[in-house]
Amino acid sequence: MVNATINGIAISVEDGTTILEAARKVGVEIPTLCYLKEVNEIGACRVCVVEVEGQDRCVTACNNVVQEGMVIRTNTRKVRTTRKTNVKFILSQHDYECASCVRSGNCTLQSLANELNISEMPYDSILEKNKWDKTFPLIRENNKCIKCMRCVQICDNVQGMHVWDVVNTGSRTTVNVAKNRLIQETNCTLCGQCVVNCPVGALRERDDVGRVLDAVEDENIITVVQIAPAVRTAWGEGFGLSKDFATAKRLVAGLRRIGFDYIFDTTFSADLTIMEEGSELLERLPEIKESGLPMFTSCCPGWVNFIKKEYPQYADRLSTAKSPQQMFGAVTKSYYAEKLGVEPERIFCVSLMPCLAKKDECTWDNGKDVDAVLTTREVERMLKSFFIKVQELEEEEFDDPLGVGSGAGVIFGATGGVMEAALRSAYYLVNKTNPEPDAFQCVRGLDGWKEAKFTINGNILKVAVASSLSNARKLMEAIATGKAHYDFVEVMACPGGCINGGGQPIKDDDNKVANRSKVLYGLDKVNNLRFSHENPSVMQCYKDYFGEPLSHKAHELLHISH
Repeated sequence: MVNATINGIAISVEDGTTILEAARKVGVEIPTLCYLKEVNEIGACRVCVVEVEGQDRCVTACNNVVQEGMVIRTNTRKVRTTRKTNVKFILSQHDYECASCVRSGNCTLQSLANELNISEMPYDSILEKNKWDKTFPLIRENNKCIKCMRCVQICDNVQGMHVWDVVNTGSRTTVNVAKNRLIQETNCTLCGQCVVNCPVGALRERDDVGRVLDAVEDENIITVVQIAPAVRTAWGEGFGLSKDFATAKRLVAGLRRIGFDYIFDTTFSADLTIMEEGSELLERLPEIKESGLPMFTSCCPGWVNFIKKEYPQYADRLSTAKSPQQMFGAVTKSYYAEKLGVEPERIFCVSLMPCLAKKDECTWDNGKDVDAVLTTREVERMLKSFFIKVQELEEEEFDDPLGVGSGAGVIFGATGGVMEAALRSAYYLVNKTNPEPDAFQCVRGLDGWKEAKFTINGNILKVAVASSLSNARKLMEAIATGKAHYDFVEVMACPGGCINGGGQPIKDDDNKVANRSKVLYGLDKVNNLRFSHENPSVMQCYKDYFGEPLSHKAHELLHISH
């Protein structure tokens, strides 16, 4: 142990503990801007400086460790002046027209400037310019970049995609797409992790709210909106609502105020996906056992982009079942259009998703299923633009018949959820009896790579679950080299799954991800329906329209060739 004092408080910490970590242990707050624990601890912004007795210059707290006998002061005049000067330097190269920025009110740099009482700028503003295709789902604004390196480190070390890098030299040094390429020329999967970890507004999603509202206000268009499982875990965060209060049904009420015609739950089509994907797994199992290669889930478009770009030789191992988002769109413009007695062209299908890659996915298959995708952040901005007092909303029910979902459909939003839901129904399809609802819960958890074995009707099924693209790469390399053999594999591009998707509210700590996961499993636990094959609306859909899983009509509308 190492002994020192921070602001007169005696501390004793393990050797190797940084000044920042030590300060937090005793409740001393040191501001940070570029810091991301175990990802970006490079002191690039110089905001976390502190004064150490015996040293002439302030030192950064995030990457300097506590030494025996250190006397540390975190808020002296010298420290405050240094921090303030450093933030002013950062602002001089940052477009601080905050009123027109999507991150206004949720920007670390803006908060720091306010907390440090910066009311005037003594330095000339030198802003970087760049050209960017504003139709691309991911938007970068170089004039807001503060060179904190978070996007580079997340993309390199967590996702392993190496899309961003330091470019140019001297005074022109900045962060941009690696190797001076266009973003479309990279293998970017649109996971969006760079966006949710950017401390300012330099990275954001393409805003499609205006296009959606145009459809809502067109009397000749029927607007149908679906709410993804993970959205209900986070939509209230920007309003300061508790998890218990910010239910999906209150979001339904808010969306009705905006004017959407029909509001449904993506858990309906998650259950439909399980019926198709589970049936496909059982059909392909003999070939899987013979080839030694697994079937991969296809629900996550970031993962699908990854395998197509990085391991195209395995693209045919993807399930042909469309994702819940795309299945919902297909059902809306066929089965539901028939029920309404309207032409499918009159229906404008909107998805509320925790994901950037979903904006890309809805263009696949000629974009015939889903017309527009809004991230959870866009949903928040849309509600605010209508001045809806969400704190006063009463719960309202989803519309029928596409508003019914099982607990199995709800847990799609967490890593391992698709696998668990599929195994519940696969067990039933083989044995004609339900397993215990939580029989497959060992695939739960935020660990990056999990594996398990289950016996279904005498057949041993070896499965794996991975989240984050760096873990996906490790898993794919193990499969490619023959070091690992699985029958069924679920991969989510984002660490932790959709609950930590690139379209979710900007998080300031990792605990939020774990809490979002608890919400989904809690909703599953109390749901009267815990199996996809028991969803009455799904069963009615098959009875009235598709016939049975993997039927000709189901293949035509609910499946896609990768």
